[in-house]
Amino acid sequence: MVEGLGESMGVGAWLIGFLLVQRLAELMLARRNTAALRDAGAVEFGAGHYPVMVALHAAWWLTLAWFGYDRTVNVGWLALFVLLQAGRVWVIASLGRRWTTRILVLPGAPPVIGGPYRWLRHPNYLIVVLEIAVVPLALGLPGVALIFSAANAALLAWRIRLENRALAWSAGSGRQPEAFPSATLANGYPRR
Repeated sequence: MVEGLGESMGVGAWLIGFLLVQRLAELMLARRNTAALRDAGAVEFGAGHYPVMVALHAAWWLTLAWFGYDRTVNVGWLALFVLLQAGRVWVIASLGRRWTTRILVLPGAPPVIGGPYRWLRHPNYLIVVLEIAVVPLALGLPGVALIFSAANAALLAWRIRLENRALAWSAGSGRQPEAFPSATLANGYPRR
């Protein structure tokens, strides 16, 4: 029952289920876009960080499912989550076929500067940062929000450095990928 903004409604299982379906659909889209980008000659940067990112997001979802499935959902936090989903769709639509969960760049391709990229260099990461905090808060799990926000901040510091390096290389201001060894957790340079 919904009595007003900030009151509780529903069961957490619905929100957690939505997240699972959404993330699986995004992974299918990302896989398709990744294959097309690689076929077009895209270069991947920081492949070694990818399993860490997948593990973090899987652990976040599993923790939500374990502790939040029978929780009520706070309407105020849920409203913010819905707004974030509009931002997520905007980011994915703005990147189009270049959206993927990996760091892939097409040599010489100009960066995307439309949509939210007009104002922010990494709008997708802002949305992810907020989601990782907002969903647990919507389920009344502030400890989960804090722990995973801290872990995500560390991961994003790593990932954003890698992505900035990839964008600089793609624009021609970075060294050529042949000068780099294969990507590992330590070096994060491109791999073909």
